[in-house]
Amino acid sequence: MKASPTIAPKEFARRRVDLMAMMAPDSIAILPSASVVARNSDIDYPFRQDSDFQYLSGFGEPDAVLVLVPGRAHGETILFCRECDPDLERWHGRITGPERAMQLLGLDDAFPIADIDDILPGLIEGKAKLYYGMGVHQDFDAQVIGWVDGIALNQQAGSKLAGEFVHLGQYVHELRLFKSAQEINVMRHAARATAAGHLRLMSELKPGLREYHLEAELNYAFAGAGARTTAYPSIVGSGNNANIMHYTQNDDLIRSGDLVLVDAGAEYEGYAADVTRTLPASGRYSEAQADIYNVVLTAQLAAIAAVKPGNHWNQPHEAAVREITLGLIRLGLLQGEVNELIRAAAFKKFYMHRTGHWLGLDVHDVGEYQIEGEWRVFEPGMVTTIEPGIYIAEDLEGVPARYRGIGVRIEDDVLVTKSGCEVITAMIPKTVVAIEQYMASKVA
Repeated sequence: MKASPTIAPKEFARRRVDLMAMMAPDSIAILPSASVVARNSDIDYPFRQDSDFQYLSGFGEPDAVLVLVPGRAHGETILFCRECDPDLERWHGRITGPERAMQLLGLDDAFPIADIDDILPGLIEGKAKLYYGMGVHQDFDAQVIGWVDGIALNQQAGSKLAGEFVHLGQYVHELRLFKSAQEINVMRHAARATAAGHLRLMSELKPGLREYHLEAELNYAFAGAGARTTAYPSIVGSGNNANIMHYTQNDDLIRSGDLVLVDAGAEYEGYAADVTRTLPASGRYSEAQADIYNVVLTAQLAAIAAVKPGNHWNQPHEAAVREITLGLIRLGLLQGEVNELIRAAAFKKFYMHRTGHWLGLDVHDVGEYQIEGEWRVFEPGMVTTIEPGIYIAEDLEGVPARYRGIGVRIEDDVLVTKSGCEVITAMIPKTVVAIEQYMASKVA
């Protein structure tokens, strides 16, 4: 059996080296892990690591702090983490501990988290720059400020304050924007798991189910493919619910003749997939549903074609907007000349969001979309979603009755390559014919 892809410790080490190369001389970077969050009473939410911390360490435990000190004689990479505790581990699971974490992660040094107040202020003292993401972890912010204030109080005794606070995120996020070969392999796996979920849902979809029945099918298939968590709360919106952008109630009855908008992606090794398909509950699209669907599909294909090195970030959106506007004119839902309608943003009555977003460790991943006021140019290794839609609410005035209540979005994950792009979720059917044929083939 082929091993599932993963990120090797050497890659995390390379990332830390790359970040330190971006830091100023005589500086320090501090990055805390995520914390366990209480759900209710004595029950916690499942732990999910902070994405920046995960990117630089690969360490999946809470109550940890990564410290980078370029040029430090006793080691540049330091981790503070929980000590092993057999009694605690008996109840809550294994703890790696400082010594083993240092070995597993390829770090220079590691200390118990309980010792951080004794050690870290001495590392901060006198540094020209302190790189830290103020405002991201507010409880830890207070600790950092406390250490800095303590150094300030000791200035008469010779202590020297850090010269400048610098927001760490801008540097980490630029690194995260460009996916390595290992990251791409992991994201392909997330895409395959996501495909398994969408295909299973297509095979089980029928009128009379509740939306959450389909959500359960997604979760089952994701887990079966090795992705135990979703990248975000799944959207399963039938009928008019498809016109709610972030619908997650998922409890309505699916009726004959409904379209069902399914926006769901698996998370694997921390990396997200993000896919939307809009499916006919009865296995076949009505003429009006197919009309709207094909406008969105044409827009999506045009937007994908615009994803290539040298094109800028907004070109896929511009391509999608043009095709949606042309399609709405053909269907009689807009009247006028296409360029004038685009300038007037007339399409926003039916299409009110952007055409995509960066994808990676976060479903709406980090990375700048503009540089100095200009749209960023696509480069190999970037991954974006492409997800145009048309949304016609049941109560939208001035629209023929046959189109009311139809909501359609089609979304895929697109990798920028040297020569163009690759749709890494292309294995999930998305044309009217392909979806109808797949659903028909699965009918018992």
